[in-house]
Amino acid sequence: MKIEKLFSGVSFPFAILIALASGSPALALTDAKIGPSGKTYASAAVKCALDPVAGMAPMVQAGLYNPSKTASAAVKLNGNAVTTVTFISPDATVWLPNSANTVTVSPDKKTTDSYSYDTSTSQINVCVPNTTNTVTGDLEYAAQSYATVTPGCALNPANGKRQLYVNLFDKTTAILNVTLNQVPLTQMSASRPKALIFLAPGWNVFTAANGLGTDTFVRKGVELDTCALP
Repeated sequence: MKIEKLFSGVSFPFAILIALASGSPALALTDAKIGPSGKTYASAAVKCALDPVAGMAPMVQAGLYNPSKTASAAVKLNGNAVTTVTFISPDATVWLPNSANTVTVSPDKKTTDSYSYDTSTSQINVCVPNTTNTVTGDLEYAAQSYATVTPGCALNPANGKRQLYVNLFDKTTAILNVTLNQVPLTQMSASRPKALIFLAPGWNVFTAANGLGTDTFVRKGVELDTCALP
């Protein structure tokens, strides 16, 4: 029986059904490149994500492409072991330092696919931008918004833990879309001119944006439950 008929009426994308039927991971191949061996893959470009310690940082994913049930591969970064991937766990996250980097995936002793990524920058890292905001006292001003510089400490109701925070203000009363570490957080406007920004451990990047431009701010958080309540 054809798979289309077998799964008729089911809302799963057909490409994912094919991947499940073949036992291969459902990869977004537009975001990945396949190695010369045809057995491995890695991200086509560097991505930014929230490292649990460092905060916003560059990373790529690498691993086995269409692996057999007995397949495994060693993943290395700049010659140093990162992890071993298998059919059960075919993907690895590789966090990249501020340098030219080579990620390798070796499905056997004779085969190694290499992937190059250059994250060299004068910034903290490629995911933490330099800003041209103006600081006056304890406030940092951008074009359409401003934020407190010195973080406070409060209980975050979302996780029940003590966490550093800053306040972000809309200085124009225009509607501004607020994101924290690339995740949409809230909107500010004339009726809601302030947003509370809880900081994850490590580097945080938050923005306030509309059609006129994007304001960007950078703050560093600490491990949860380590700040002191006022």
